[in-house]
Amino acid sequence: MAYRHLVAALCVAPLAFFLERENSKKMEWSTWLWLFINALTGITAAMGLFYCGLRDTTATYSSNFLNIIPIVTFVFSIIFRIEKLGLGSKGGKIKTAGAILCVGGALAASLYKGKVFHLADAHHFHRPAVMEVSKSQWTRGTFMLVGSCVCYASWYILQVKLLKVFPWKYRATLLTCIIASIQSAVIGLCLNRSKAAWRLEWNLQLITIVYSGALSTAATFCLLTWSIAKRGSTYAPMFNPLALVFVAISEALVLGEQIRLGIVLGTVLIIVGLYSFLWGKRKELKCLPLSNEGVDEMATAVPESVELKSLAPV
Repeated sequence: MAYRHLVAALCVAPLAFFLERENSKKMEWSTWLWLFINALTGITAAMGLFYCGLRDTTATYSSNFLNIIPIVTFVFSIIFRIEKLGLGSKGGKIKTAGAILCVGGALAASLYKGKVFHLADAHHFHRPAVMEVSKSQWTRGTFMLVGSCVCYASWYILQVKLLKVFPWKYRATLLTCIIASIQSAVIGLCLNRSKAAWRLEWNLQLITIVYSGALSTAATFCLLTWSIAKRGSTYAPMFNPLALVFVAISEALVLGEQIRLGIVLGTVLIIVGLYSFLWGKRKELKCLPLSNEGVDEMATAVPESVELKSLAPV
């Protein structure tokens, strides 16, 4: 994780330098604190707990928890008054129903099996042996995955506050990646001081570090930050369940995995739910009052009347 986020920082640095260098100003200690909490919550803790949970369970079981992030984020947004439930309006009802359908579709695709459909000949593919996991490891891994889910949901909420005190998206992503790399290095040295664990070689591990740092962290975090600035904390995570659909199709075509009826039904629910949420969210945004001078990016996502004092650090 330390190397991965260092690669991500190097990828984001040109964007921060060329696109936001004219907006430089002296940063206060409170801003650094928010950046530290942002890195600790959204990267160090969230990813670290997820990897530990993945180690103690299975890939399929772990990925199911990522699909719960949208509804947890939605609940947190309502609790902290960043998002309004809006059940009194048509847009609010459709948005809430869409969020429930999205999560329901993800759970249906993950838990319900049903009839099998074959997109490719499964005999042409080699299936790796399944690793046995003890009950104690499974319980520990489950708790870690739940903690990761909560951290990810909290990170989406923290982005709203961070973008209000530090509205430069690329620079915020750059500094967050640097801080997360330092945090991961410190934790990693405490857990494993072996030189062999930190040695880089020209192998698949190095390719994974560069790929995940450039795309999974740098590109993804920039897009997520931009999306949160435009549409709020609940908008971006609502697309998480779509990953389950793409993974299922890719596994069927590339690895010869079976596509079951649960995946098909879950995909339909996810698409209908996502479309409903986006439609309801768009209808809500149209109802927001506009000032005479226009609305900036953050005002679209978070009206100025919304107080975030409850998110202030102690």
